[in-house]
Amino acid sequence: MPDPQGAEFSVLRVPTGPTVPLNKLAPEAALRRLELTIVRRLEGFLHGDHLGLLPGPGSDTNDARVYQPGQDDVRKIDWAVTARTTVPHVRDTMADRELEVWALLDVTPSMNWGTEGITKRDLGIAAIATIGFLSQKMGDRFGGMMMRPDQVKRLPARSGRTALYGLLRKMLTEPIVADHAPGDLELADGIEQLNRSQRRRGMRVVVSDFLTPGDAELDPEVPPPWERAIRRLSVRNQVLCIEVVDRHELEFPDVGEMLIRDPETSFARYVNTSDDAARRRMDAASKAQRDRVRLALRRAGAGHIQLRTDRDWVADIARFVLNYRRVAGMLHQPPQGVSR
Repeated sequence: MPDPQGAEFSVLRVPTGPTVPLNKLAPEAALRRLELTIVRRLEGFLHGDHLGLLPGPGSDTNDARVYQPGQDDVRKIDWAVTARTTVPHVRDTMADRELEVWALLDVTPSMNWGTEGITKRDLGIAAIATIGFLSQKMGDRFGGMMMRPDQVKRLPARSGRTALYGLLRKMLTEPIVADHAPGDLELADGIEQLNRSQRRRGMRVVVSDFLTPGDAELDPEVPPPWERAIRRLSVRNQVLCIEVVDRHELEFPDVGEMLIRDPETSFARYVNTSDDAARRRMDAASKAQRDRVRLALRRAGAGHIQLRTDRDWVADIARFVLNYRRVAGMLHQPPQGVSR
């Protein structure tokens, strides 16, 4: 009998419901405990009045600073300051205090995989809960979209934590998409729909494993099908991509003869995972695949967090916030000889 927590169980059984019980994320009492945990563990990483990871753009002018090639928009160059100092300067805008966040959750069959007691889909919902708690302030709105193979379901953006709890509850109770479910929507289509339907600037969160059915390309210089869509989304918004993976997708276990199959295509093959050479080849291909995802997101100008089902996802998000704040603080130092 396969171990219920082992890789064999995930191969032989398809989840029929959430692997994180509803009483751990909802109702409100359980969510309140999760919120307190997040706030305590991230306290000190966030600064300013707004708790958002990336506050929305504003229209009020702020201090001028030295232009950073490749990172700043040339349209923001302050020509008056540039003429006086003979060094290109840009003028920042003050962030609006009302932030609109939209999260796109990939719920296609590949997200049903999980060998550490939680599926990638439910890990993605937990990440959305974290972002929601961190980015909400008075008047802020949080909305969601769920991408199935045949349609994209939209959950309207509303303000308040009660509304956020309701959104998470709907995501948790969304029926599991069966393997080989009909539909031809891919991640690029979901991102494009998110970009077209939400015209107001703000923060956009894309949660997926970033796997495209039938795409076996490993060359990092070849852009994935969804890279252009994320690049377009990043033009008007701050984009954060959360990549969810399972440990046994990166490190194949030694469990003997095992069926490797794609839940979204007809590919199926038995592999002897006890063969060290075969296991090394599969691990190397998986690493190359994830490196391609990482480089594509960097080229698209999006923030990137990788969450694993066998790691502390709160600590991973906290580490990203800390690194982002440090880099942002360095880039936004005032010009030499000018005080804030």
